[in-house]
Amino acid sequence: MKLAVIAHDGKKAEMVSFLNKHLEFLHSANISIIATGTTGKHAQDAGLKVERMLSGPQGGDAQIASQVAEGKLEGVFFFRDPLDKHPHEPDINMLMRICDVHNVPLATNPATAELVLKGLAAQ
Repeated sequence: MKLAVIAHDGKKAEMVSFLNKHLEFLHSANISIIATGTTGKHAQDAGLKVERMLSGPQGGDAQIASQVAEGKLEGVFFFRDPLDKHPHEPDINMLMRICDVHNVPLATNPATAELVLKGLAAQ
């Protein structure tokens, strides 16, 4: 099973904290993690094992959307910062649309991500 994690700059620490909190479950469920470049670097710096794509603005969001479209991901956790502007907003919208088109769970905040993990645990 494979999940993608992405976080805007103001949410990267929150994402790393979330992953650390659920590290035991992620390992026990044999879930591998891919991440956009900078989010992945923050996760790696915290000792987590992640496969890094490009940074979001450089195409990482599109790389992850491609994997969603190809059926390679079971979920996307994208902790968005709704109070800031993002130059790659079209890429973000495209990723969200691709998740909807392919019926892939997309969590944009920790509360929703918790529910997705609980759903995975129940399977």
